Amino acid sequence: MSDDLLSSKWLKEQHALAGNLPRRVVILNVFSGWLLILQSGLMAWIVNAVVFEAATLGDQMVWILLLPPIFLLRGVVNQQAERLSFRIGSQVRSQLRLELFDHLQQLGPMRLSQSGSAEISHAMIEGIDALHDYYAKYLPHLSVMTLIPISILIVVLPLDWVSALVFLVTAPLIPFFMIVIGKGAERVNQRQWQKLARLGAYFLDVLRGLPTLKTLNLSRQEAKLVARMSDDYRRSTLTVLKVAFLSSLVLEFLSTVSIAMVAVFIGFRLMWGEMFFLQGFFILLLAPEFYLPLRSMGVHYHARLQAVAAAGQLADLMELEPVKNQSTTQELPESPHITVEVSNLSYRYDANALALDGINLSIGFGEKVALVGPSGSGKSTLINLLLGFDRPQSGEILVNGIDLATIDGEDWLRQVAWVPQNPRLIHGSVIDNIALGAEVVDLPRVRQAAHLARADRFIDQLKAGYETQVGEGGQPLSGGEVQRLALARAFYKDAPLIILDEPTASLDAESEAAIQLAIEDLGINRSLLVVAHRLQTVRNASRIYVLKQGRLVEQGSHEQLESQKGIYAEMLQGVVHA
Repeated sequence: MSDDLLSSKWLKEQHALAGNLPRRVVILNVFSGWLLILQSGLMAWIVNAVVFEAATLGDQMVWILLLPPIFLLRGVVNQQAERLSFRIGSQVRSQLRLELFDHLQQLGPMRLSQSGSAEISHAMIEGIDALHDYYAKYLPHLSVMTLIPISILIVVLPLDWVSALVFLVTAPLIPFFMIVIGKGAERVNQRQWQKLARLGAYFLDVLRGLPTLKTLNLSRQEAKLVARMSDDYRRSTLTVLKVAFLSSLVLEFLSTVSIAMVAVFIGFRLMWGEMFFLQGFFILLLAPEFYLPLRSMGVHYHARLQAVAAAGQLADLMELEPVKNQSTTQELPESPHITVEVSNLSYRYDANALALDGINLSIGFGEKVALVGPSGSGKSTLINLLLGFDRPQSGEILVNGIDLATIDGEDWLRQVAWVPQNPRLIHGSVIDNIALGAEVVDLPRVRQAAHLARADRFIDQLKAGYETQVGEGGQPLSGGEVQRLALARAFYKDAPLIILDEPTASLDAESEAAIQLAIEDLGINRSLLVVAHRLQTVRNASRIYVLKQGRLVEQGSHEQLESQKGIYAEMLQGVVHA
């Protein structure tokens, strides 16, 4: 099945999110069409009576007074149809965003890494917004495009079969040419959407790497490249608009020619006396309205093209499989002690990439276990598996003797505190960042956690102390201060298992020393796993596991591994780099 068919199928699957609102919109639009037929009939009747039957306006006052209520009623009906159409688009977008957000949460970091953050944000914002007109206008108009012309055709057929035949023959030409031109527009529109996604992803990468680019004096060069990509996107946008204008021109031309044909036939037959003015004028009033839904469909068809292009990206995200537990899950019994046993663990990212192969290790209560190895050896993968972000293809992880695959994910994460290598702060106060996730903030506990993490010294020096507002990038804090706030989170959570991912990487000596002391305190009466980056962290570990290319090649204490003259000893020749 082609990508377009898959996208169209996915769009149809989301129809249920709109409920019965599209049906109500169709009913209102068809009712408006019937009012239009009635309005046209009254106008033709009044003009025919006054012009050809010598009636006065006073004689036709009853019919004339009916016109304003019909105009007003049509206006109200059309307004309600527009409001309901907007509600359809708004409702579908809201529901899809909630579903996508919930799905992204279930995926976890490992599955999300398959899609870039720029791609995800583009799908969440522009992608879902692009679906609005598809559900609000295109889908309801599909029925309107059929029902209103059929209603007019039913009225015209008894009055003049020739005009009805012209309607019947020319009407299919408009959607036919709309689809023919639309196929070309669809390809252009999909390329345009891909360019927008690439531009957004590249621009986000440039923004994230701006400090490094400035350091290397490459910021102006990247700015010029972004400008060129933006100009290329602008040119392709003009190409899409050119195709859209061309299709509108063709549809308008076809409908105009069709109306002219009806007018010519009616004119000649009036001249030959084969038709009365009343029926001819009535049909001429209805002719533009017969083709109007077909012409409007050409405009709404471009909403479908845009939605199909966006749906491909959204469908790809929704098709990512979340982490699956076993059919039955259980809560981990509350215990201040956590032990972890990893047995014959293997994990593949795909059929060819073996990230971990037969890993066996243990983390006992009160132990400080270190994990070292060159870059790409599988350390981060192992941590993600321990956190429950994915499931291994073989082997098992036992937590207090219970298979992690059977433990409820949220319950397990409540028992673990994770301090990543590059902690993320939220936009809020220092208190908000330390007590992250807590339903009720305990201020004395926040202060105690900051003290244990050696963060209280710099917090007290901030202008507003613990109420200081911190940006998402950690502004105005340094890297070491951000790391200490992350450690304070772990102290505040007071979980029995702590996982630290290179907590002292890329820090100055003073920050490293403060964090090392905090780690020592953090490991008291807790199980501690540290992905080691600095020598001091490794030296103090109860047991050290050395990974290389996904395999466990060495294990033991610092002294034992140093004496073996293996990979670990080679790493010790300088600072232990992971």
